[in-house]
Amino acid sequence: MAALRTTLCARFLQSLPMRSGSLRFASSSFKAADLTIEKRQTPNPKPDPSSLGFGKYFSDHMLTVKWTEKGDWEAPEIKPFQNLSLHPASSALHYSIELFEGMKAFRGVDNQIRLFRPMLNMERMYRSADRCCLPLFNKSELLECIKKLITLDQEWVPYSTDASLYIRPTFIGTEPTLGVSRANHALLFVIVGPVGPYFATGAFNPVSLLADPRFVRAARGGVGAYKMGSNYGPTIAIQSEAVKQGCQQVLWLYGDKEEITEVGTMNLFIYWTNEKGERELVTPPLDGIILPGVTRQSLLDLARKWGEFQVTERTLVMKELLDALKGGRVLEVFGAGTACVVCPVGSLLYKGQHFEIPTMKNGPELATRFYKELTDMQYGRTSSDWAPVIVA
Repeated sequence: MAALRTTLCARFLQSLPMRSGSLRFASSSFKAADLTIEKRQTPNPKPDPSSLGFGKYFSDHMLTVKWTEKGDWEAPEIKPFQNLSLHPASSALHYSIELFEGMKAFRGVDNQIRLFRPMLNMERMYRSADRCCLPLFNKSELLECIKKLITLDQEWVPYSTDASLYIRPTFIGTEPTLGVSRANHALLFVIVGPVGPYFATGAFNPVSLLADPRFVRAARGGVGAYKMGSNYGPTIAIQSEAVKQGCQQVLWLYGDKEEITEVGTMNLFIYWTNEKGERELVTPPLDGIILPGVTRQSLLDLARKWGEFQVTERTLVMKELLDALKGGRVLEVFGAGTACVVCPVGSLLYKGQHFEIPTMKNGPELATRFYKELTDMQYGRTSSDWAPVIVA
């Protein structure tokens, strides 16, 4: 298993490592041992797990760590959840010098609280900080601080296997000047809150996609492989256009050949019979355009462990998918991500033409199997070192 973890981390981190800015900040990191805690005197009421939605509620406390180039990292603090005070010229507000992560904590059937492969999130956040020219940090120390926050707010982890605690580590430049340059002031903070299904349609209902080659999510040489807010804000207008056309999500295409990249904010998987007549699970490669998702990597690792069909990471173009749909070779299409876990795709709108995806003909068998495997680990129905207990 140790060899497997080493291999998967190597694959997870293959996207365009950036080193140009990090030497400037190759100093000490904050330490979890220096963490101070200020507790809220009166805890807020917890919402009903059946009516959570996504991202609407937040726990009693938050984690903050400040950094300045002259003063280095300050001691981390856990304090009552509160608004931030920022200079109006802060670089995050003007030049999008900011990044974030998305993780979850789960209350298992044994009442123990687990994280799911959290070091992969720490690795990705570290790479994003490097690309943003923000100061680097010790990944293990940050994870320990997050664990302490969850332990303090453990009653906010829903007592439900249909809900979880969403964890949002965020890192912003707070340089109080309008010059376009790296930030000499920064703030790392973590907020958490209980969440239900990401999509209003429910946790496992198929979504419809708009594929419009006029719009792209990211380009090669850009920052599509990093979890920055600048990758998300510009997609909202296209998402709104998809809704106007009767779709729920966007299938992002790229370039003259219309390469398939992501679906909404998820990684995309196609399960089909390929042109050689073989069953194959295929997903776009980590070539700098797409985000290296933790759930994406987990599905690939599981599928390779099963060894029941080919598992391929390669460039896919729209024509291949359309030909496979017309030829009846597509079995399932689904997205994967932390927020939704696995989400089947039911239909596609491309250049005014609707294509039904036969995902639901016999039921989304593979997507369902993936979903069950992952959630069984996350909620402690099966034991796994991918989902270690953090609060007993």
